[in-house]
Amino acid sequence: MGNIKYLVLSLFLLACLAGCKKGKEADYDDNFHPRIIDNNGVFTSPNRIIFQGQSAIYSGLAFSPKPIEKTKISWKVDNKEVSTDTAFTFVPQAGGEYEIKVEATYNGQTSTRISKVLVSPSSYTPKTFTNVAVAYLTENGTAASVDYASVTHVVYTGARVTPTGAVDFSKGNQAQNLDEQVARAHINKVPLLLGITGTLSGVDGWSLYNSVDFGSVISDPAKRATLATTVSQYVIDHKIDGIDILMTDLGNDDGAVTTKNMQAIGPFLSLLRAALPTQLLTVSVTTNYLHWDYPVADFSKADWLNVHAYEDGVHVGPDAPRGQPSGFDFMVAGADIWKNKVPKSKIVIGIPAFGLRFNEINAAGNNLGWGSYDYMPFKDIMAADPNAFNKEMAEIKFGVYYNGIPLVDKKTAYIKANGFKGAYLYAGDYDVKGANSLMAAIYKTLN
Repeated sequence: MGNIKYLVLSLFLLACLAGCKKGKEADYDDNFHPRIIDNNGVFTSPNRIIFQGQSAIYSGLAFSPKPIEKTKISWKVDNKEVSTDTAFTFVPQAGGEYEIKVEATYNGQTSTRISKVLVSPSSYTPKTFTNVAVAYLTENGTAASVDYASVTHVVYTGARVTPTGAVDFSKGNQAQNLDEQVARAHINKVPLLLGITGTLSGVDGWSLYNSVDFGSVISDPAKRATLATTVSQYVIDHKIDGIDILMTDLGNDDGAVTTKNMQAIGPFLSLLRAALPTQLLTVSVTTNYLHWDYPVADFSKADWLNVHAYEDGVHVGPDAPRGQPSGFDFMVAGADIWKNKVPKSKIVIGIPAFGLRFNEINAAGNNLGWGSYDYMPFKDIMAADPNAFNKEMAEIKFGVYYNGIPLVDKKTAYIKANGFKGAYLYAGDYDVKGANSLMAAIYKTLN
């Protein structure tokens, strides 16, 4: 009996030894695939955005198999090896987009983790140009909305003023949207401005009727000063190149309130200029009857004015005739209004990247009422009619009227020939890219 117990114990010990040996050898088996364990989650978000002078730190990684000496570690920047350590700190020397890769190799097999780092340059020299060609983005615009080869400047509507005087920067802050726009713009030698607005109504970029969010704030001296400080500091912190004041909340039943709010643009502009002496400052202005109420003398502190020379207002409302709301003659009339107020060299004329769509009509064939029309981004018009780029009207519902490339070419030729500073497209994120791009057509003619 004792011999049997001894035999069983011996067999058990042999099995344990064999198992231990087998487990030990498994770490070094030729078929073992190495692993990179991201304990700190440094690769959880594959894309990082930093400013030149900052660092991207990759630490807290564990590598298998062990001991670590059995695994070859290689850190590469744009496929060039820069370290063989278990951690790496990337310190960029210039702006640009970089690929950071770590490889763990064992017995000819390799595991890889990759991170993209977008570095906003500490300084840059803006591209040269003949005339300004601005892509004006809505709050939903991103860097992907812009073909930087076809613009001289970008405005991003990333600051919405609330009635209390607070500023909503959330659209730009989300996922570092604004930081990416700044980085990519500066890498491409394009200045980026922050557009400040009140509450906008929709695609066309006007305010809600009787909404005075922005105007009521800047017409209050205390709130105006606080707002100027808030947005100026935001511009400095995010390395933005300037500000556009897009105060479109002008439609109000009380004309005295509207006038008061418009007159406050000048003092607000003065505060911004004092806080941002070297940055670009622009003001977007209308061409309707309210143009008389702007404090034009104070606009000397602005680098230029963006003139909203589209949307004639004739084709909206009950029984309004269907037709082109943003025609050539209307643009010329709007440009004439402002060239009598400020030098043409400070006027940038707006061109729409959206169309007026009629969804219901009456028996006479005119627009039915206030709720029977809407606005359609150019990219959506193109998606519905691939040949729309070469026209001004597409047969969508009861017709959508817009600016195609032939009309854009005619407008920009006039702008250039008559000595205006340039043109802007509202909105750049409504456009398409490539051969049928309105922004590309603007840039080609002007530059």
